[in-house]
Amino acid sequence: MCYAGNMAATYEANRPVCKYVHSTSRGHEAIQIATGMQLQPWDFVSPYYRDESMLLAMGFEPYELMLQLLAKADDPFSGGRSYYSHPNSRREDRPQIPHQSSATGMQVIPTTGMAQGVQYLEQTASSLLRTGPGGELPVVVCSLGDGSVTEGEVSEALQFAVLKQLPVIYLVQDNDWGISVTAAEARAMDAYEYAAGFKGLERMRVDGSDFTASYAAMETAIAYVRQERRPILVQAKVPLLGHHTSGVRKEWYRTAEDLEKHAANDPVPKLKALLLKHGVTPADIQEIEKNAAVYITAAFDKAVNAPEPAPDTVQQHVFAPTPVTTETGTRNPAGGSKVVMVDAALHAVEEIMQAFPEAIFYGQDVGKRLGGVFREAATLGDKFGDHRVYNTAIQEAYIIGATAGLSATGVKPIVEVQFADYIYPGFNQLVTEISKSCYLSQGKYPVQTLIRVPIGAYGGGGPYHSGSIESTLLSIKGIKVVYPSNAADMKGLLKAAFLDPNPVVMLEHKGLYWSKVPGTQEAMTIEPAADYILPLGKGAVVQAAHPRDVEEGNSLCIITYGMGVYWAKAAARAFPGNVEIIDLRTLFPLDESLVYDTVKKHGKCLLLTEEQLNNSFIQALAGRIQQQCFRHLDAPVLTVGAMDLPAVPLNMGLEAAMLPNPVKVEEAIRTLLAF
Repeated sequence: MCYAGNMAATYEANRPVCKYVHSTSRGHEAIQIATGMQLQPWDFVSPYYRDESMLLAMGFEPYELMLQLLAKADDPFSGGRSYYSHPNSRREDRPQIPHQSSATGMQVIPTTGMAQGVQYLEQTASSLLRTGPGGELPVVVCSLGDGSVTEGEVSEALQFAVLKQLPVIYLVQDNDWGISVTAAEARAMDAYEYAAGFKGLERMRVDGSDFTASYAAMETAIAYVRQERRPILVQAKVPLLGHHTSGVRKEWYRTAEDLEKHAANDPVPKLKALLLKHGVTPADIQEIEKNAAVYITAAFDKAVNAPEPAPDTVQQHVFAPTPVTTETGTRNPAGGSKVVMVDAALHAVEEIMQAFPEAIFYGQDVGKRLGGVFREAATLGDKFGDHRVYNTAIQEAYIIGATAGLSATGVKPIVEVQFADYIYPGFNQLVTEISKSCYLSQGKYPVQTLIRVPIGAYGGGGPYHSGSIESTLLSIKGIKVVYPSNAADMKGLLKAAFLDPNPVVMLEHKGLYWSKVPGTQEAMTIEPAADYILPLGKGAVVQAAHPRDVEEGNSLCIITYGMGVYWAKAAARAFPGNVEIIDLRTLFPLDESLVYDTVKKHGKCLLLTEEQLNNSFIQALAGRIQQQCFRHLDAPVLTVGAMDLPAVPLNMGLEAAMLPNPVKVEEAIRTLLAF
């Protein structure tokens, strides 16, 4: 406690040096230390941004925390990339801590995902499950402030935890304040009362400013979860003695009366009184305080003088290296049969689950009763059991966000969002937690997740089952986006996406799933062998122009993906020999060399997408092509896409008017060839 108090005082006295925003644990020390002291190296924990005392109790040195405070190169958590008390750690002698974001409450879903992963490893007696020397099972602790409990995503996590009876402790530190929002303004009930609505969630209240009571409460909660393997919520009432953050000062909005009320519950005087009661002398206490002050001053001076990060490290750790860099296996096995895309994906997942016992597959309606609304998971539930293939509620945030926690435990999740139009509730987790994890943890916690998303219009699907989302996805840095257009690519890319240690979103066009849309029969291909893997980031020439037309300057290239491949092929029939077609296959990473080399070869380029055109990925690509290939262009880069409407209309005639088609593409080809 003396360390934490001196750290807070030192930061306050050196505000010009401590220029990056930070919070301290003053007032919360007792419950945090009581928790951190009792966690074991085989446990998992997600501290939140005020939990510096918990980190100290787990064994992290003040100097280590200060390196992050000052964004120094040797910051052991993020290398100067993230805020104070935003830890991550894989140290063998400490509890395991995945990447922590600043978004209040957003850690609750990934942390519950960790408990989901621990439970699965238990169920399968996996060698990946780390236990104590006596076989003690791990617990998962999710620490959060009371203000974040009102977040909708917290309820998704609590619902899943009680439904599956996961081994997780939700430690809610309740100090009655958001920033300037009081508890009375922000909530109708506290966390303890709220927990009563989740059947099967055990709950406790404790005075979090009293160390003895806090230690006993956490001892009980940890023992309960370690033995019973069920969730519990602990509400710890604590004072807030520091500022909300260094940039939002308490005196701006809190009254003297409120500050005095909170100061009366300061855990430090309470612990001093307890020590004196048990025979510790005032001189001993003064010695502790003196030594702590000297130690913290020395640590701070050392941290201030530590080196800054080298600017040339800024691009490191965006992604973890993938083992899949070349195309391997048999794409066209002798005697192979043609399959539709949906079956190629189904077979790929089945082969993955046979080869990797740590792989699981879940999402809406993918369980054995239905096997997916497109039958994309048919038979998997029967073959692998309800513990590996199962339904979830309509919880896109949980479906996506939990994969961060699952990945941290060593489980390899494949999940599905039922329609692309409904992915948006999961974007918060995708952006805040998943995409940043590898970068902000310096590569310690890449999130291995494969997110399957049926996408696109397929004839009368209407405004909420026909949308395209690739441009929105591609605005997120730190994820990969794949978009196959045929069965062979689907299988090879899905295998590579699963093996990639980074988050991959696979967009699967509903109109190509069964090749029922006229003109898409070529999406059916010979099914590759089980060993076939197609690396991400490699496009393909699906139709070459005639060399004579290229030499004479009478050719162009169409660069597209998904359904655009088939619109391009149909339109190109009117221009035999004049058109070369590139299927991107992966939108990020993009096969830039293939794109630029092809454009330079022809001098004329048409970019084709199903998305609404304005501000789309394809328009951005047009700008990059003009920048990279300007001296080789004989005409402007043309773009063809859907009309800029808010949604795809239900009426099939209106839908057809909105979307590209071979006729529209043919007109664009004719225009471009005329230059």
